[in-house]
Amino acid sequence: MENNKKSLDTLCVQEGWKPKNGESRQLPIFQSTTFKYDSTEQMADLFDLKASGYFYTRLQNPSNDVVADKITKLEGGVAGMLTSSGQAANFYAVFNLCEAGDHFISAASIYGGTFNLFGVTMKKLGIEVTFVDQDAPIEELQKAFRPNTKCVFAETITNPTLSVLDIEKFAKLAHSNGVPLIMDNTFPTPYNCRPFDFGCDIVTHSTTKYLDGHGCTVGGCIIDSGNFDWDAHADKFPGLTAPDPSYHGLAYSKAFGKGAYITKATAQLMRDFGSIQSPMHAFLLNNSIETLHLRMPRHCENALAVAEFLKKHPKVDWVNYPGLKDSKYYELAQKQFRNGQTCGVVTFGLKGGRDSAIRFMDSLQLAAIATHVADARTCVLHPASHTHRQLTDEQLRAAGIDPTLIRFSVGIEGAADILADLEQALEKA
Repeated sequence: MENNKKSLDTLCVQEGWKPKNGESRQLPIFQSTTFKYDSTEQMADLFDLKASGYFYTRLQNPSNDVVADKITKLEGGVAGMLTSSGQAANFYAVFNLCEAGDHFISAASIYGGTFNLFGVTMKKLGIEVTFVDQDAPIEELQKAFRPNTKCVFAETITNPTLSVLDIEKFAKLAHSNGVPLIMDNTFPTPYNCRPFDFGCDIVTHSTTKYLDGHGCTVGGCIIDSGNFDWDAHADKFPGLTAPDPSYHGLAYSKAFGKGAYITKATAQLMRDFGSIQSPMHAFLLNNSIETLHLRMPRHCENALAVAEFLKKHPKVDWVNYPGLKDSKYYELAQKQFRNGQTCGVVTFGLKGGRDSAIRFMDSLQLAAIATHVADARTCVLHPASHTHRQLTDEQLRAAGIDPTLIRFSVGIEGAADILADLEQALEKA
């Protein structure tokens, strides 16, 4: 049976490691920095990208490649690579296309760490970003493009504001300007949404979140759809289409076809920056993905139950969850996500403001206060008191974050137990 004919459930369990007769049933951990060859010529061909194989784990490792291949198949892409974190994945994904003097566009409602990476750190490298309101009409968004714009970036579901991106709208916008759409698909995971099906070109993940799902490993990945035609826009992407002097004049798009983007990211960025995921983390990640198809529906079912409960509670001021029928993103979620299921994160605010939020969180017994999200165990965070505590209320609102916002990451425990914990904590708030 062909990979594209298998269900996502089967791909989660079976894809990736294919043991031969007498080989380990479980994915081996290739805990080695280097790999042996019999001749100088064999090693030279690897360094010249004339042959495929392994010679140094900073670039590639068999354990990592197996897991990257599994996620690639889940997303419906052609090539992928693991990175040491989601931040590294987003940096590589954009930096693989941009250099000093270039410009790219990003939705403003993205994870705060990514916002800072784009707006502060990459600016120091001479790369400019324009942040846009993703819900603005195309005519307004078009004004952000420049002749040196190289890509558009957004999140499928934003963290922590839970805005849902209209993927087809953004893909059309990017392609009409001759650039690819890059999307962080961390919150839905490929089990709930495959952005390539709606026109996205490149997908990133913080595998730390639902793909791992157990708070065990920090990691990231980049997956390429193989659909963007780099040669058709050769003047915009000389890094992919023109000869690379660091590899004897090799041109990635001509030498590797649909694998050009990931090959360049590996051969250049991983070579020079070295943000590789450890083989042990790849092994643990692989184990977690085997239950992704079981965990995600439970996360979403529990999250909807939590959102509906909070919606009716007299101490709750507002609730945001794309699965609620009165959400502005409900119809879009029904269109883009499997069975309309989005993720396990719910945001809400209490009528008593910050003080009530703190009393509520300190009273929770089952849910843990943690700087984490998308865990099998329920956890909670108040950005204004924790991750964004340096900002004033005005600055928080400018960043699209309500000062009262509580991010509640619903786990896979019994729904009744989660609701009971919420009830007793709200009584004390």
